[in-house]
Amino acid sequence: QVQLVESGGGLVQAGGSLRLSCAASGSIFLIKNMNWNRQVPGKQRELVATITSGERKKYADYVKGRFTIARDNAKNTVYLQMNSLKPEDTALYYCSAEPYLGNDYWGQGTQVTVSA
Repeated sequence: QVQLVESGGGLVQAGGSLRLSCAASGSIFLIKNMNWNRQVPGKQRELVATITSGERKKYADYVKGRFTIARDNAKNTVYLQMNSLKPEDTALYYCSAEPYLGNDYWGQGTQVTVSA
């Protein structure tokens, strides 16, 4: 089992920055990839960024150049640095852990609200 706890969400003005954190605990050795996802009410959850166990990083097109995913293995924490935020980035942001086998683990989410 893996437990994920997100933090760092909040209210920010357009153009501002936030850094989200996802602290993982439990059977960390099971994890292959770590992801940040987001969801707006009434819309499907979407994948924002991925960092693999080999430190490869992938981003959704709409956040490339603005968001950066990173991990601190000593702290078992994954971060999402979000710069140049736009009102359309407003969403509930979820951290997820993709294991080598089985279903993904999910955190409870942290709300990000960007005002115009």
